[in-house]
Amino acid sequence: MSVIAVHYGIYCHEDQYLSAIREATGYSFVTDDTVVEEASRRSGISASRLRKAFDAKPSIFNSFTNDRERARAWFRMIVAEYLVKEHVMFGGFTAMMVPAAVKHALKVCLIANRDARLAAAATLGISESDAQKTMRAGDSDAAEWVNTLTGNTDPWAAGLYDIVIPVDKSTPLEAAALVKEMLGREAVQPDARSRKTAQDALLAAQVEVQLATKGHFVAVAADAGTVTLTVNGHVSDLERLGTTLRAAVIDMPGVDDVRVVGGRDIHTPSIYRQCNFELPNRVLVVDDERDFAQTLSQRLEVREMGSAVAYDGESALEIVERDQPEVMILDLKMPGVDGKEVLRRVKETRPEVEVIILTGQGSEADREECMKLGAFAYLEKPVDIEQLSSVLLKANTKARQNLKSA
Repeated sequence: MSVIAVHYGIYCHEDQYLSAIREATGYSFVTDDTVVEEASRRSGISASRLRKAFDAKPSIFNSFTNDRERARAWFRMIVAEYLVKEHVMFGGFTAMMVPAAVKHALKVCLIANRDARLAAAATLGISESDAQKTMRAGDSDAAEWVNTLTGNTDPWAAGLYDIVIPVDKSTPLEAAALVKEMLGREAVQPDARSRKTAQDALLAAQVEVQLATKGHFVAVAADAGTVTLTVNGHVSDLERLGTTLRAAVIDMPGVDDVRVVGGRDIHTPSIYRQCNFELPNRVLVVDDERDFAQTLSQRLEVREMGSAVAYDGESALEIVERDQPEVMILDLKMPGVDGKEVLRRVKETRPEVEVIILTGQGSEADREECMKLGAFAYLEKPVDIEQLSSVLLKANTKARQNLKSA
């Protein structure tokens, strides 16, 4: 049976159209939530963190965590697993992960013009200003997602789809009838070649996940058991890296041979680095002394610990909400929202985050108050970097335990 992949814009009555298509075809429905929840269950990564892979702007910690790349690897594998089962309809961002080379996948776009989408939002009681803001954010996320997968910056470009359905000009029943008609055409019927392409996509995705769990992020392709790994980013010894990559996947079921090649970016200034998931990689340094904060962040990076910097309490709280750090290294005396207030708010809203106070102007009373508020440790400047690193490792271990038990 063929597969249906439906991508849609916000405020396009998508629930009505998807429901009509499902009823007309009898297909099983796989949503973005379906894929995310399955990926979370199998990877151990929280669903909230995985969902951030759909955002146009990556987390400030992503260069250390590769969270976006890990999430996409898991999404791609789960989509590929459903793809080989056939008789399934994907709906949402993950629908765009169905490979274009799989000819028995019917790609559908549900979209409308701006005014029609605003009118649809109004029927939901959403103001025009709020709807415009949501549409801009949603379209920006869609554009980044589609560009990453296809190289096309227009997420609604007709060339990406077999059918583009203007929902302001077609009823759900009309759209469903059109999709059902298209499913009957020879061009989208599965054959030996298209089924092989789907199986190759599944093997490539399985290899990608295997490598991602070991901290390696490379492009993967498969062809009848031969896997090609393409390395981008500067590598001083591609042959040595290739040996490591081959050893990681050669014993996987379905893998007969592994080729490692350098990609077009192999000689760029960007450095290929293996991600070490055991070390802290979501550390937020908060200090209004910019030089100190930047230097500390760099010293942590030398020790393969990933950190970002905030220079005031308000910015730190925004980062906690948006980017989900695991550990904070927090100064007390800052203008505006001071360290104690940041600690109090973080422990109220994100109690799983462990906070290390690092101050040069504290007192014994400050220490007692901070520990009562839930600080993991209270250290004074100047601090020995090895001592701080040791405390940071312990705090990070506890933070990850907190997340598992949450």
